Amino acid sequence: MPGIEPLPPDQARRCCDADQFDFETTAELEPLQHSIGQERALEALHFGIGIQHRGFNMYLLGPSGTGKHTTACLYLAKRVAAAPVPDDWCYVHNFDKPNRPRALRLPAGRAIRLRQGMERFVRELRAAIPAAFSSDNYRARREAIEAEFKGQQDAALKALRARAEEKGIALVRTPAGLALAPVRDGEVLSQEEFAALESEERSRLEAELEALQGELEGILGQLPKWVADKQAKLRKLHREISRYAVGHQMDLLFKRYEDLPAVIGYLKSVQEDILENAEKFLPSGEGEETESEESDTPSGTAAFPGGYFRRYNVNVLVDHGGSEGAPVVYEDNPTHNDLLGRIEHLAHMGALLTDFNLIRPGALHRSNGGYLLLDAHKVLTQPYAWESLKRALRAGEIRIQSLAESVSVISTVTIDPEPIPLKVKIILVGERHLYYLLDALDPDFAELFKVPVDFADRLERTPDNAHLYARMVGTLVRNDKLRPFDRAAVSRVVEHAARLAEDAEKLSTHVASLADLVREADFWAGEAGRGVVTRADVVRAVEASIRRADRARERVHEQIHRGTVLIETRGARVGQVNGLSVLSLGKYAFGQPSRITARVRLGKGEVVDIEREVALGGPTHSKGVLILAGFLGGRFAGEHPLALSASLVFEQSYGGVDGDSASSAELYALLSALAEVPVRQALAVTGSINQHGQVQAIGGVNEKIEGFFDICRAGGLTGEQGVLIPASNVKHLMLREDVVEAIEAGRFRVLPVEHVDQGIELLTGVAAGERGADGAFPEGSINGRAEARLRRLAERARQFAAPSETKAGDGSG
Repeated sequence: MPGIEPLPPDQARRCCDADQFDFETTAELEPLQHSIGQERALEALHFGIGIQHRGFNMYLLGPSGTGKHTTACLYLAKRVAAAPVPDDWCYVHNFDKPNRPRALRLPAGRAIRLRQGMERFVRELRAAIPAAFSSDNYRARREAIEAEFKGQQDAALKALRARAEEKGIALVRTPAGLALAPVRDGEVLSQEEFAALESEERSRLEAELEALQGELEGILGQLPKWVADKQAKLRKLHREISRYAVGHQMDLLFKRYEDLPAVIGYLKSVQEDILENAEKFLPSGEGEETESEESDTPSGTAAFPGGYFRRYNVNVLVDHGGSEGAPVVYEDNPTHNDLLGRIEHLAHMGALLTDFNLIRPGALHRSNGGYLLLDAHKVLTQPYAWESLKRALRAGEIRIQSLAESVSVISTVTIDPEPIPLKVKIILVGERHLYYLLDALDPDFAELFKVPVDFADRLERTPDNAHLYARMVGTLVRNDKLRPFDRAAVSRVVEHAARLAEDAEKLSTHVASLADLVREADFWAGEAGRGVVTRADVVRAVEASIRRADRARERVHEQIHRGTVLIETRGARVGQVNGLSVLSLGKYAFGQPSRITARVRLGKGEVVDIEREVALGGPTHSKGVLILAGFLGGRFAGEHPLALSASLVFEQSYGGVDGDSASSAELYALLSALAEVPVRQALAVTGSINQHGQVQAIGGVNEKIEGFFDICRAGGLTGEQGVLIPASNVKHLMLREDVVEAIEAGRFRVLPVEHVDQGIELLTGVAAGERGADGAFPEGSINGRAEARLRRLAERARQFAAPSETKAGDGSG
């Protein structure tokens, strides 16, 4: 065929020469310490980790499976070892504001020791204070205070009783309290007897009673003051005794934490609280009656294990004792509570109770002072998690707040812990489209995540990178304890990586897919009883993975073989071309041929895309049809109108059609219909075009060629069958080995074209033709026939229009 030669086998598939490797098996190779082909990403990681200013958090963007998370963890592991270990954090009771627990910062490892020290301290006090209050010294001093109070009360009442007796009045005790009553002969007068007294006597007694009653009320009015004095003296006594019991242990704690002013302040508050409430340490029934145990916390303590003494606990939120370097935390379930922490509650008698002991840390607490890795999609899909994370980063602090309180779902008494200062580097891991959506739609994102770490999905296929690939295979084998790969097996893995990259000059960096291939090849080597994985095992793994997913492909091809779907691979037809498309089902994609037909008739220059008319054509496909219409107009309608109406359709297509890769096939069908020259059905076509007729690269070229090859092979290869592809797609070819073998044997062809004129010549066997000096195409050429047909249609259109114009002229006269 003029000017176009079928591609040789070495251009249909670029093989990897196993002899370039200087090892027998991957067991001889050094493990790979970094991801290959990610120099840009590693530079960005180095910058993002090194810069310590606010807002320079990172977003690792790239396709899933390219090793973003693994690369970040490996890189961080090298950097964080030399970083300082962050401080511990704990919450303790706030004795001034019980509903606002205090946050304490301590050097790494000392929070646990503080908790243990406080537990031991309280345990010892619960024995030491009762012992001190049981001492003879305490009893004697207490009895003296009580005796002083009792003596003061008794002396006042005794003096009053003596004065009353002198005046014939007695001081008696009644159920209602102390009272004064007249007496005679040592007996209290009844009301009748008192009424029977002489008027003068009765008046005297009433006056005396009134005066003495005033004195009694004065004495009773003094009782609260005397009781208060007594309580003050008892409290002073209790403080002295308690200070004696507490002093030694408190001094030890003060000395242990003298370098931490915040802890010293807390310990002083503890000491003051114990001195004020020493009776709480006494066995039940002893000590003075005081306010309710539940009065000093928002929810009380009686229902909690440990009761009153929970207030002296230390709730260690984060303990870095024994850690080396800064923490690296990955939160797999980034809910609001799992990120910022939560306040738990206990149900008791229909009420929800809580205190500082029920504060639980979140991922931000655990990673504070280090690095937190999060899956971007998971964070965005959890209610309130994204907004809460941004709020914490903007404020530079972690504030624990329940979602119920935030959205006012319920109203309950709770606590408001002091916020903890936040210094963390957030590393989001996600797809590219999420990064660009967030950057465009979230005004906070650009301020908080200033470092994009872009992971490449391909790298150049060079000998050096092939060796790196071999080391990567060796590393995967070593990490998963698999059988070593020989160099032929490694070369087949490299070829598969090029196929995944859809480019013979590139290699895929999709580590997850390659790791799966390595594991599957190891399985088949085991099935074959081999101790080393060979090329045959890799080939079988590739074929088996396709076999598991190609049920739909078999069904589609079966319909073609049985004649249900009409596809011809022999003969020639006017206005009919075999186009090629790709169907993707999950991770598996396969090619299938589609019959494209064109019909032309007299019209007004319209090219009707039937797929678009019935809303089955996507915008890109419709654009391709409009481009080919532009090509037709530019080539054939320079001097006369394009007086045709053409229709294009994918026959037996019942689903959506999109993409412009069939636009060249549609143009070939239209040119064939115009020139009335048949198209060889042994050839299939793929490629898009521009308005100048140049054939442009498309995607899925390997799948499309293989799809038509499978159909042709099922009907018998004749040596005439083949596929026209854009010449710019040649570098992307990594065809299956059976297709390459057929090309080498001359039973199948791949024909690269650069222009539609080349393509139409190959499809029809007739020269396309170029305009000569007279501006006309050669007679008998495709273009000459098409232009002649269009001229005839234009003339017919003019003839049809002439009678109408004559009538209009006659009417106007």
